[in-house]
Amino acid sequence: MNINVQIVDQQVRGLAEKFRPQMEEHVGKLDDKRLISAAFVILCAKVMLDLSNEEALEILTEGGGDFGIDAMSIGDITDGDFTVTIIQAKYSQSNLEGNQNFPQGGVEKCVQAVRTLFSPTAPQNFNKRLQAQVEEIRSLIVDGVIPNVRVLLCNNGLSWKRPECQQIIDREGFNERVTFEHINHDVLVKVLQSTSAVADTLQFNGKAFVEDFNYSRVFIGKMAISEIGRLMRTHGDRLLERNIRRYLGLHGNRINEGIKTTLMDPQERQNFYFYNNGITLICDRFDFNALQSDNYKVRVEGLQIINGGQTSKTVFAVLEDLNKETKAGQDNIDAAFVLVRLYQVPKAAVSFVKMITYATNSQNPVDLKDLRSNQDLQKSLEMSIHELGFDYRRQRTEGAFRANEISVGTAAEAILCVWRGRPQQAKFRSGDHFGKLYDEIFTKDLNGAQLVMAVLIFRIAESKRRRPPEGSPELVRYGSCFSSMLMGRYLLEGMCIKLSDLDHRKFAEARKILSEQGETYFDKSVKVLGDALNKLYGGQAIGLQRLSATFRRGDLLQYLT
Repeated sequence: MNINVQIVDQQVRGLAEKFRPQMEEHVGKLDDKRLISAAFVILCAKVMLDLSNEEALEILTEGGGDFGIDAMSIGDITDGDFTVTIIQAKYSQSNLEGNQNFPQGGVEKCVQAVRTLFSPTAPQNFNKRLQAQVEEIRSLIVDGVIPNVRVLLCNNGLSWKRPECQQIIDREGFNERVTFEHINHDVLVKVLQSTSAVADTLQFNGKAFVEDFNYSRVFIGKMAISEIGRLMRTHGDRLLERNIRRYLGLHGNRINEGIKTTLMDPQERQNFYFYNNGITLICDRFDFNALQSDNYKVRVEGLQIINGGQTSKTVFAVLEDLNKETKAGQDNIDAAFVLVRLYQVPKAAVSFVKMITYATNSQNPVDLKDLRSNQDLQKSLEMSIHELGFDYRRQRTEGAFRANEISVGTAAEAILCVWRGRPQQAKFRSGDHFGKLYDEIFTKDLNGAQLVMAVLIFRIAESKRRRPPEGSPELVRYGSCFSSMLMGRYLLEGMCIKLSDLDHRKFAEARKILSEQGETYFDKSVKVLGDALNKLYGGQAIGLQRLSATFRRGDLLQYLT
């Protein structure tokens, strides 16, 4: 029996045991076989998309009418693009040897799904969960936003058979914005093991600058891109554990495409050093021969890339492509260098490392949740919320979420909807919640009672979105953020107070009223939203794509004042 297959099976069965109620809430009643399959989907989503258990559960789409798609994630809009990740998983529960190929039928289904999902006029027959996401995608496409599609074909065995299955993919003629990746037990375990320390010897070229500074050490020099490629080939994502940015891919990302363009041009490669901002590494310790004057070999322990993960992965991808080129196409490759900053930082200096990471990550959008988590305001909210009987998870953790636990990401989305009146920015602007919108969400006068009540209101609307009551209008699947905003208003009106009056002294009363009136508030919000839509569109029939697009914009707000 393959050891990595065993590890994955243990993880899958553990998830199935812990999350059966939550999975059945999302996709309905599950027998034991389907439960294990769904747990494998969650594991793949968690590991490959860096999601929490709660977030992975949210993107589940499997069930009847799932079009061969088990999970789907829609990313934020960035520079006129957005990324959609599709997961199809085939888990063998009886064969734990890891020797079965990903089935050809699964490849065919995913190819057909990509062709259908991203065509706004293609016919559809999806289950409700998938349909809601598909119409959001199609409405974005109609608005001129360009999708990048990442298809993850996951199993606990071998890749699809070549050339038969590869021909199925190739003959569709997808452009470079669609990629198919095979994910199996070996890939999952490699990522799960990414916390192990990286030790290596780095080859620098030419002169270098070295200095001891504020209890840390600094080594600055230039490195050949071939050395970067070697590091990524050897250690892969283990180098990126503390990098706060996920890889955005070569295609549909302006900066990464620029890196590729420069490196693919034999005449431009020698200028790469001047075009790129460089790479920042940290380590627990580095040593080198100080008697040399140049071309240092530097031994490092605990190496991590904290800025330049995009550059490093793109360089590696380009070098892999160049290996297939003619000799002429590889001219001047040895003349391509990149600036490298290596910092030796004390292991205990976690906050300092985060500040370096934040300060040096400026080229692409970043996920700032963890960096904001140590701010005084977040710590104060944690204390306030704890006194109210809830636990506030300021940082990402692996454990299951209980009813009395609140993640900082959910809190931001809920506050933006419920108290800030910005529901149109809650879902597709999540990348800005801890960036541009942070100070508007987490204001100085925000208190624990307001945060918890926002989340409790938001949970009601989200629960209805996931499993709409029988006979509910379609807007329930798209307008949960708008419903949350209205429900917040109804609560304050019912208590005859302003938001500034909602604090720990009023918390018990607010929670009691929401418990008794929450369903009524939600039903009222749905009716009000329906009336507002009729006013906005003059009573015209509203298709699902238009409905989805409407709740991404703010024009409906004028009818809700």
